[in-house]
Amino acid sequence: MAIEVTAVEFVGSFTDISDTKIPSFPQIAFAGRSNVGKSSLINKLVGRKSMARVSSTPGKTRLLNYFLINKKYIFVDLPGYGYAKASKEERRSWKPMVEGLLRNCRQMKAIIVLVDGRRGILQDEADLLGFAESVKLNSAIVFTKADKLNQSQRAILQNSYPNCLFFSSISGEGKREVLQQVFDFLMS
Repeated sequence: MAIEVTAVEFVGSFTDISDTKIPSFPQIAFAGRSNVGKSSLINKLVGRKSMARVSSTPGKTRLLNYFLINKKYIFVDLPGYGYAKASKEERRSWKPMVEGLLRNCRQMKAIIVLVDGRRGILQDEADLLGFAESVKLNSAIVFTKADKLNQSQRAILQNSYPNCLFFSSISGEGKREVLQQVFDFLMS
């Protein structure tokens, strides 16, 4: 079945998942380190250049940003973790906000964890994937910046994480596969 995004609308930015302005549709969350290319991936998936804000300064996503897709699904752009130009107190507030969403949102179908393929999975990503598993939430790993990886690096990642996907915002590599995985989760 051909999967495509035909309509996209920014719903808003929220801290409370019970906000009545959030439509009650199946949701999928996108998470990753600051500067991993999360906004670029979302923009590629929805076919818009600037739906999700792309910044040269890491850590611009500080709230839960909701996008209505095809008038029946929600993409949630989570705050980046790791390096971010935000106070320690603000960064600490993101963890309970994100964990609350993943644990308590009945419409949440899965989380897509973006990882810089050149760095591999670090403790933050391992913790997030472990948390998703502990709350019985489906997850997928997408290695970004695939255009910067050689065949040997890809093989190592694929051997370690057999179901991983690769994505490049520059070449568009992996867009179809990531979009298919997203819609498979949303429709399950």
